[in-house]
Amino acid sequence: MENKTGLLRVHIQRGVNLAVRDVRSSDPYVVIKMGRQKVKTRVVKKNTNPEWNEDLTLSVADPSLPIKLSVYDKDTFSLDDKMGDAEFEIGPFFEALKFPLKGLPSGTIIHRVVPNGQNCLAEESHIVWTRGKLVQNMILRLQNVECGEVELQLQWIDVSGSLGL
Repeated sequence: MENKTGLLRVHIQRGVNLAVRDVRSSDPYVVIKMGRQKVKTRVVKKNTNPEWNEDLTLSVADPSLPIKLSVYDKDTFSLDDKMGDAEFEIGPFFEALKFPLKGLPSGTIIHRVVPNGQNCLAEESHIVWTRGKLVQNMILRLQNVECGEVELQLQWIDVSGSLGL
């Protein structure tokens, strides 16, 4: 695989039907890990359908590493409660970077990723060339919890100029 230098922007859009961990609600936040990197969103108070609309950025040195997403309920006087987790691969997204993207019409689907036992996708996800950017929208079904999904979008930030854009 050719070596690309870049950053992966993970736009955490929102949580849907997250688990209740306090009396009637939760104070959720998201933690993303890739290798030794760890980034997190702000806490949204008293909400099981939070809107984060927050960008988190990971430096991609090894695209074969999985990205691990965990949702927690912020607690003041005790350890934060886990509200589920999900894991996904960026291999298909990284492979799409090899396509000759320049000049493609906006909205061109480069690759389809279907839900299976190896990913936490709630529905089919498309890697799309749109407005000069490679993006992938995902809805992840949280594992190890009774309910909940997280909606996010991946976007490659080319810092090496290797995409020729």
